[in-house]
Amino acid sequence: MSNVHLIDHPLVQHKLTLMRRKDASTNSFRRLLNELALLMTYEVTRDLPMQDIEIETPLETMTAKVVDGKKLVFVSILRAGNGILEGMLNVVPGARVGHIGLYRDPKTLTAVEYYFKMPSDMHERDVIVVDPMLATGNSAIAAIDRLKETRPKSIKFVCLLTCPEGLAAMAKSHPDVPIYTAAIDRQLNEHGYILPGLGDAGDRIFGTK
Repeated sequence: MSNVHLIDHPLVQHKLTLMRRKDASTNSFRRLLNELALLMTYEVTRDLPMQDIEIETPLETMTAKVVDGKKLVFVSILRAGNGILEGMLNVVPGARVGHIGLYRDPKTLTAVEYYFKMPSDMHERDVIVVDPMLATGNSAIAAIDRLKETRPKSIKFVCLLTCPEGLAAMAKSHPDVPIYTAAIDRQLNEHGYILPGLGDAGDRIFGTK
């Protein structure tokens, strides 16, 4: 799929492997996720818009480029998306932040919305949606459905892991949204979890299981 970008940098893959281990502590999982999100941000923001400003170096005045960070919005799909959010904000601290609260119905696996809060003037902004897992795709699709109602300039989706089922679902519903991921795993199991995966990302980030 031409809109799927696999970030296979050695440091990204190394940290992801450490996160997958079932004996990784909550502390180490959270720290690794923060570091991995920081590394992935470099690739995801490669085409960010820039602007010229005039500055004084120690020797003279010059015109130099800076990122127009105030036009960028990181949108976290609660709650697990917050684990990626912190690392990204370390790289682009001027970005605005939006939140979409979704939970997966355990019987139907469909996404149910309970919270939606975005910055103003979304039609002027580029959006990067973050969620550690793109599994069934239901949460990501529901989040992007809602975001498109605000008419942002562009939308990208960032996850640690995905699988063929999730990619196919996104391609069908939102073929215009690029997907950035560190791994494309084998498949989903009967409960909608990615195999081999890394378990429930939210539980591992927050130590709730």
